[in-house]
Amino acid sequence: MAFSKALLFAVLASLCFYSSVHAARELNDDLSMMAKHEGWMAQYGRVYKDAAEKTHRFEVFKTNVRFIESFNTGDRKFWLGINQFADLTNDEFRATKTNKGFIPNKVKSPTGFFRYENISLDTLPTTVDWRTRGAVTPIKDQGMCGSCWAFSAVAATEGIVMLSTGKLVSLSEQELIDCDIHGEDDGCYGGDMQDAFEFIIKNGGLTMDSNYPYMATNGTCKAGYNSSATLKSYEEVPANNEGDLMKAVANQPVSVAVDGGDMTFQLYSGGILTGSCGTDMNHGIAAIGYGTDSNGTKYWLFKNSWGTTWGENGYLRMEKDISDKRGMCGIAMNASYPIA
Repeated sequence: MAFSKALLFAVLASLCFYSSVHAARELNDDLSMMAKHEGWMAQYGRVYKDAAEKTHRFEVFKTNVRFIESFNTGDRKFWLGINQFADLTNDEFRATKTNKGFIPNKVKSPTGFFRYENISLDTLPTTVDWRTRGAVTPIKDQGMCGSCWAFSAVAATEGIVMLSTGKLVSLSEQELIDCDIHGEDDGCYGGDMQDAFEFIIKNGGLTMDSNYPYMATNGTCKAGYNSSATLKSYEEVPANNEGDLMKAVANQPVSVAVDGGDMTFQLYSGGILTGSCGTDMNHGIAAIGYGTDSNGTKYWLFKNSWGTTWGENGYLRMEKDISDKRGMCGIAMNASYPIA
């Protein structure tokens, strides 16, 4: 009996010791995470309205950081990071950063693919990066406005105008948001890159960003600015064909729709995005090149509009020539390019 009591006391003592050590470890982890959150708030200028919101955001932040740390322990070709979206749930991220549920009209007349269709893939360069040719303006930030469609269309327009005129001009997304309102496009609530091209053509061009600066909100159209860039027309890349997309990107920056709503896209920090993702075409970006990394993985190079603290200083690489004809995250499903 005495032996049994002694054994019981020993077991209880060890359990108490384990619990106290475990509790201390959890407390230290939380204190460390709190310090990390405070540093992150300072870095991104995040201010919460009250203590309750800060507590809630801290819990979301903690969950996301643990997901990032777990994800990055795997053997993958890309990695995640604690970026400006680290205190958002994925549902919140989708609601604020992607195309806000905009569904374009599917009944459209095909434009044709005449400019590059007869080019042989064998004649294309193995690597293209339009940044090195001076056809890409610095990374921009759409903020809390679902205006990715405007940034994608403007990036493609800036590229072809530079290739046509020799001058790189930063054009106004805000003019599209405020003035392209008589068709499907709906400012911060979403839009379509092809419709944006049509507006630029009918409008006689776009003015410079410095004339009509970005406000990250819907505004009233301000007319009377001189156009700094004009377009003649645009064409669509045949759907579900990465080869045809490659032909177009080899010759100019191209607007591309993509599924940009999952956690790995939200928290992407670098490397070549690989694996599975959806084809909910909810985000517009610009394809500005392609290449192959040192391990032999082929990739597309994209310009995003979420600032320089997301991805590779604002850019994204995504696996190229995958078995799915739609391309990684649907990048080959809906691409188009303007003609100047």
